[in-house]
Order: sequence, then structure tokens, then C-alpha cells
Amino acid sequence: MRFPKPSHAVFALTMIALGIMGFVKGDFSQIWTPIPKYVPAPTALAYLCALVSLACGVGLLWRRTVTPAARVLVAYLALWFLLVRAPVFIVSPNIGAWWSDCKVAVLLAAAWVLYVEFASDEDKRRLPFATGDRGLRIARVLYGLALIPFGIAHFQYLENTASVVPGWLPGHEFWAYFTGAAFMVAGVAIVVGVYARLAAALSSLQMGLFFVLVWIPALVKGNMTPFQWSEFVVTWALAVAGWVVTDSYGSLPWLGVKQRCGCCFGWRLVRANWMLLASSLAPIPPKLSTPRVDLRAGRCRGGHRRPPRAAVPRAALRL
Repeated sequence: MRFPKPSHAVFALTMIALGIMGFVKGDFSQIWTPIPKYVPAPTALAYLCALVSLACGVGLLWRRTVTPAARVLVAYLALWFLLVRAPVFIVSPNIGAWWSDCKVAVLLAAAWVLYVEFASDEDKRRLPFATGDRGLRIARVLYGLALIPFGIAHFQYLENTASVVPGWLPGHEFWAYFTGAAFMVAGVAIVVGVYARLAAALSSLQMGLFFVLVWIPALVKGNMTPFQWSEFVVTWALAVAGWVVTDSYGSLPWLGVKQRCGCCFGWRLVRANWMLLASSLAPIPPKLSTPRVDLRAGRCRGGHRRPPRAAVPRAALRL
């Protein structure tokens, strides 16, 4: 394993910090709250959440434990989302439930990205839907879907959002509208694969700016309310998770638009097979015979791996 990328390392340290906070408080850290009333043994569960956060964060920093740590973190966050958060949304589908669900979804997307990157051969064999390009696509779509309710919340709670805009910025309501619309546009772009890398980067940057411009000054002033402290922690965790998702796009173009490439629709494979058939039916003069050329495999703009193209004689391309 190579040295962890900065986003990977910061995400691991963030999970460690969340675990330590849980043990110090003896309660759930901000990313797990609010807790429904039907959850049994909340105190024991709070310590379990702290233990999982701390252990998985430490595991993500070590070569031998990064794969099981990512696997456990994905499984735990997925179970928390399905068993704790999703029922609340089904019973009471309001923006508060959306917000809590999407916090977990963003962290799950980041953990899933790391799991895909470091999945072992055994994981790829047993869980093909959760690893490889398919798993990476699911993680990105999950992140994009989670951003949309964030934007809706800015519109629904316009006054609350405008009240936290720094005083030296004019037009507080404009910035509330702008940031809400930016979240929704970024979410849609990531889901459909249009300018997805740019959208992921800008959404993470926007959350990072919230942290620096809004919550850092509130921390410096002191006497933070429980709401402000919760937003301080959650905003940092979400910004780091968005950074991890952004890094998953690798070297894809910033302005890439998903197109009908060979790996998605088979067009290039059909074309290669047709050219092979044409070359076999039409005899090629000796003077035109050239060595076969193998084209390197790459990635499409949608982020999927392309299979190597079939070797086609250059002379056949002239038919």
C-alpha cells in the first residue's frame, strides 16, 4: 500500500477524533445524532459508535488493517443508515430527518470510496457489486443524492441560514439562496455524471468555506451554543468526506461529460468486431500489411474502466 493520500489521512484522523469525543462525553458524537427513542440501550450504543469510529480511524492509517477497517466502517455506517436513520425518515419525512440521514450518507460514501480503493481480491470476488467500478459509482451517487437535501434545507430554513452568514458579507439572503442552489446543482451533476469531478470538488470546498468563515470565528469568540458546536463538528466531517469522494475521480477531466463510450454501451467493441470481420473478408495486399497495434486501456469520462480494444489491422481501417 502506498502512503495514504491527504484526504484519506485526514478522514482517518477525523474518525479518530469523533471516537475520542464519544468516549470523553459518554454520549453520541454529533454525526450520529439525533437518536430515535426506539433505539435500545443508548448509552451502550454510544460507546459502540465511539469504539467503531476510533478503531476504524486508526485502522485506516495502517497498511495491514486498512482493508478490514474500511470494510467494517462501511458495514457499520450502512447498518446505522438502514436501521436507525431510514425508519425515522419513513415515519416522519421532514427536512430534519433528511438532514440527519444525509450526514450519515456522506460519511458512508467516503468510507465506501476507501473500501473500493483498498478492497482485497477476496472482497472483489465475494462482493462484486460493492467493489470495483460499480461500487465506486454507487458511492458517488450516494454522495450526490445526499447533497440535494442540504440545498433544500437552505431554502426551507432561509432565515436561519442567512443569520449565520458573516456580517462583513453583504446580501445575507443572496448567499443563503446561492449556497442552497449550489448544493442541489452539484448533487444532480454528480448523480448524472456531468462535470461530476468539478461538482464534487466545489461542494467539498463550499463546506470547507462554511467551516472557515462561519464556525471558526464562532469558536474563537467562545461561548458556542450546542447547535453551533454540533455544526462545527459536522461541517468539518462532511467537508473531509467530500474531499475523499473528490479524490476518487483521479485524473478524470474537470469538465468531463459522460458519453456513450465502449465500456458503457459496447459501441467500440461492436466497431472493433466489425472491422475484424471486414479485414477477414477483404484480402489485404502484402504491401499494405502492417503489424497489429494494441491500444491501451483507459477510463471513460463517466469513470468506468474500458476493456482493451480489439487489435485491428491498420489497413482494415481504410475499408
